[in-house]
Amino acid sequence: MNKILLLALAVLSACCHSCGFARPKGPFIAAQAPPVPDYAQLDNWAAHPDKKDPADQTPCPNLKDEQANTGVDVFFLHPTTYTGSLREQHNWNAAVSEPATNTKTDESTILFQASIFNGAGRVFAPRYRQAHLRAFFDKDTISAEKALDLAYADAKAAFEYYLAHWNNGRPFIIASHSQGARHSLYLLRDMVEGKPLERQLVAAYLVGWPVRKGFFKTLKPCSSPEETDCYCTWRTWERKFGRRKAFEKDVVCTNPLLWTTEEGKYAPKSANLGGVVRPFCAIYPEMVDAEVYKGVLLASRPRFPGSLFFRTNNYHVGDLNLYYMNVRENAQARVKAFFKK
Repeated sequence: MNKILLLALAVLSACCHSCGFARPKGPFIAAQAPPVPDYAQLDNWAAHPDKKDPADQTPCPNLKDEQANTGVDVFFLHPTTYTGSLREQHNWNAAVSEPATNTKTDESTILFQASIFNGAGRVFAPRYRQAHLRAFFDKDTISAEKALDLAYADAKAAFEYYLAHWNNGRPFIIASHSQGARHSLYLLRDMVEGKPLERQLVAAYLVGWPVRKGFFKTLKPCSSPEETDCYCTWRTWERKFGRRKAFEKDVVCTNPLLWTTEEGKYAPKSANLGGVVRPFCAIYPEMVDAEVYKGVLLASRPRFPGSLFFRTNNYHVGDLNLYYMNVRENAQARVKAFFKK
């Protein structure tokens, strides 16, 4: 029983970027923000084709890292991994040079999320002065918005540097989760939608953040598995809980087993090619099912070693991991469709 409990805790720590934190002390003060990242330095990239990093790994020998063989890039914005410390609790934003936060980022989201896309393109994942987890809960909403704006400024600067120095006209995917998806929304609207750059957009995965209908003027949700120049988005809740609590009818939601936004269309677990949790070197087929319902994705309780202790009804931490293999396959399918088109 102790081994199962330890494994369950490891599973949660691999995916969870919100466990335990020290809240920022006082309001956001721009002068106290960490130094601006220099994206010419590879150390300021959690994943980059010119360095060895966790995004290069695959969860089993049958899957190959195809980054060297593809004509596509993936720009990945990771979720919140900055939860502060007693020593730095006054900071609303993380320094990109902070070792503990970087290690947490690399060993969780870069390994377990960014690696999904190494079968479709070269993975670029910038470190950015991410907003503290508290920015999503604190009553000081003014400071929270300023912290998020600072984080977005870094995400945009990283994307601009990538375009100027490494893109060379290549098609690209934008992939993201949670806070990263929030920044990707604005990145798409500010720099891609309705601009010449949109011709290079394969697709966007804006996962773990609500995308309101009407946020984009012309960019549409993907309506089929091979559609390009579109976006996919979902937030995952336990089925019974979601049926009681879901209400956001103006929020777009994609079913990652069917790749449509059709509400009420059920996809059984048999359609799930496999989820990935700790240990990373294991794929668990038929982990959960999927159904779009009132702006959220309903899923059955996941089954994996130690899942008995996975008690939460909000599966946000596993939005991508629960559907790891389906997302991986879909990114590859959209790349093929893009080149055919």
